[in-house]
Amino acid sequence: MKKTTLLLIVSAVIPVALLASGHGEGASQYFKITGRETDFIPRLFNFLVFAGLLYYLIADPVRNFFKGRRNEIASRLEEIERRLQEAKEARKAAEQALAESEKKAEEILRDARKEVELLIERYREAGARELEALERQFQERLELEERKMQRETIVALLDENISAEEIPLNSHQVVEILERKVA
Repeated sequence: MKKTTLLLIVSAVIPVALLASGHGEGASQYFKITGRETDFIPRLFNFLVFAGLLYYLIADPVRNFFKGRRNEIASRLEEIERRLQEAKEARKAAEQALAESEKKAEEILRDARKEVELLIERYREAGARELEALERQFQERLELEERKMQRETIVALLDENISAEEIPLNSHQVVEILERKVA
């Protein structure tokens, strides 16, 4: 800041000092031609005309440039706000989908646990029925084997102790024995 102020002062003082020196002449060449000491007023007039022409030629394009730039920035800002809003909506939708997915996952877990319990119960019942059936079969076989062993023992005892000639059988007794076996 100090450098800029110093530079302005120096740039204003140097031309004044140069114009103030008359190089030893009593009257300057400009005074002899125009009758004035300085040409400040014509130069000021020329500057104002130049500034007016410059404003006339450049004002509309500069104004249009800045309006266009402002509109472009505004449209970009609107686009960014629109995208931000879409992102927020997408985030909300994703959060809702996540919440629904979590609920569905919990529901699936509950259903799976119920199914596991039902399957366990079914297999327990099936296993119990199968065990009962196996026990019945075992008892039936055990009884069958006992009867078979009793028959074999009886037959063996009878074969050892009684011969076929010692038992008198008539036809009526044979028919009764056969009827009992068939029945």
